[in-house]
Amino acid sequence: MKQTTLMEKYPIVELEIAKNEIKYQSVDDIIEYFKDKIDIHPVVAFIAIFDHYAHTKSLSDGMLSPNILAAKNIIFCFGKELPKPQVMSIRPRSIGVADTGDSFIISFMEAPNPQAQETMMSWTKELLV
Repeated sequence: MKQTTLMEKYPIVELEIAKNEIKYQSVDDIIEYFKDKIDIHPVVAFIAIFDHYAHTKSLSDGMLSPNILAAKNIIFCFGKELPKPQVMSIRPRSIGVADTGDSFIISFMEAPNPQAQETMMSWTKELLV
């Protein structure tokens, strides 16, 4: 798992997992794994699953990297406090799952809330168990 800055602007966490190192064999399987984690968490609220691949492919000027075979986001919120309206600009959270043929790329933007960040990191690390 590595923490980097994407496009010189966005702090992200990324984990690349070879398909032979994980029991899940599709983007949908991994999305369902995260959905189960969200459903049992006492604070996190599930919002949606977004098929980014299908959306981009449907656009007349959409561009997909040839190594991306599938890509979905699971969208959820850790929001247990709303101390001021501006906090809404950093919510909800999203974890992206992409299939690149021989591996999966799991990525998400760092969360400003340390508990949310640690939870997303632990969920992602548990994929390797």
